Amino acid sequence: MKLRTRLVLSSVLAIAATVAALAIYDGVARRRAARSLLIEIAAEHLATQREACEAEPGGWGGEWVGPRGHRGPPAGRHRPPPGKHEPPPHEHAPDEPRPRPPRAWAYDGELRAHAADAPALLPAWLDAMDDDGIAALPLSWRNDDVAAVLRTPWADGPCRYVLVQGSTGSWGAVLPSGRVWLLPAVVVLAAVMMVAGPMIRRIRQLTRAVERSASSAYDLSIPALGSDEVAELGRAFDRAARRVRDELEQRMRSETALREFLANTTHDLMIPLTVLQGHLAALRDRVAGGQVPDADMLRSAMNEAHYMGALVHNLGAVARLDGAAPSLQRTRVDLRDVVSRVRARHRPIAREAGVELEDAVPAEAVLVDVDVTLIEQAVSNVVYNAVRYNHRGGHVAIVLERVGDDRFALHVVDDGPGIAPEQLARVRERGVRGDDARTRAPQGQGLGLPIALRVAQLHGLSLEFSAVDGGGLEVVLAGDRCRPQTDHAPRSDASSSSARLS
Repeated sequence: MKLRTRLVLSSVLAIAATVAALAIYDGVARRRAARSLLIEIAAEHLATQREACEAEPGGWGGEWVGPRGHRGPPAGRHRPPPGKHEPPPHEHAPDEPRPRPPRAWAYDGELRAHAADAPALLPAWLDAMDDDGIAALPLSWRNDDVAAVLRTPWADGPCRYVLVQGSTGSWGAVLPSGRVWLLPAVVVLAAVMMVAGPMIRRIRQLTRAVERSASSAYDLSIPALGSDEVAELGRAFDRAARRVRDELEQRMRSETALREFLANTTHDLMIPLTVLQGHLAALRDRVAGGQVPDADMLRSAMNEAHYMGALVHNLGAVARLDGAAPSLQRTRVDLRDVVSRVRARHRPIAREAGVELEDAVPAEAVLVDVDVTLIEQAVSNVVYNAVRYNHRGGHVAIVLERVGDDRFALHVVDDGPGIAPEQLARVRERGVRGDDARTRAPQGQGLGLPIALRVAQLHGLSLEFSAVDGGGLEVVLAGDRCRPQTDHAPRSDASSSSARLS
């Protein structure tokens, strides 16, 4: 159902319900006011009609007129609602039905009527009398009649009870006598239709704007003029469109980066794998020919195997770190154990590369709450980078120290070619490496240091790069230690922790 039709129908239903409620209230008010006036008229008549009633009870009653000189509602407990006074007879509208004059019938104590046309008097009505001897009969919606039964003050005789009947007039009315009061309802309905027109046009314009924005992949903005609810809806659509556009752009960038990453990683793996296959084939031929395997060739094959292993570890770390919400499995770790395992893992690599690898750790534990797999991968990347891009005869030192009461610093220092100062900032970016590294090892994704930086950020640690005087690079991983009272925890088993990375 269209909005305009829905608004019109809703307005019609609301107006009809209001009119019905007013009509019912008006009908009740008229009947109550007429019944109260009828009781008042009957009471005034009975005060002077005893002799006439008892003399001729069958002919007594008939049509009465209102009390002489009556110009308003009777005083007392049956007064009509305030402000709804009985109008003088000449104030009735020409087309308004005039109320019928009240009629009365007399009954004796046995409820027998003396007039032939007298209605039957039910005993239940007498049971409903109040202390004043008056029973207001229930209102009827089938006609405008009102009635009441009064008990006269005469203890016996043919006029013990009197039944009076009348009809409603304009007394107690809450609605005007004419139909002019329906005019506001028509005006309200017309106003609703007039107000609905511009609003519906704005909603249609907003619908077309949203459709145009969707057809342009949400590149087009959705205009929202004004400050009402329709404008707020337009702004909400525009905000949602911007979020969808940002999500689409982010997804496209991620898919592009993933495709490039897979292509480059495949290329990076294929190069050392091809070289390794070549070395192994040459070694196989030498062994088959009864020759001693070439040491340099064997060393080169092992270097390529180490590189592929490091690359596979970094790919696993990237898969964890590139998630929407990387999860950390924090445990209490002694960084001395981490340094020990990293040194043990890279010492064969350093030996093959002709690089001397040393470490120094404090005598007291350096406890931190970290994800041991990620933090060990980060330290390994830094150490592997220092060894791989160093020169034969070079040195790499891993130094762990306690700083102050609650800090630590882990230094990885090498005396290799280092990185130019202008490139230090960019080395944090994935895929970016120093020029010397490009020259000496052109293959590689440049994942190691960005992964280390990302791991440090997730743990709230700092990772700083700085050039060393005389050449080389120093990388410092620093952060908070656990509270002093926990620093005396037993040192973890290095062999079991190392197995988590294998």
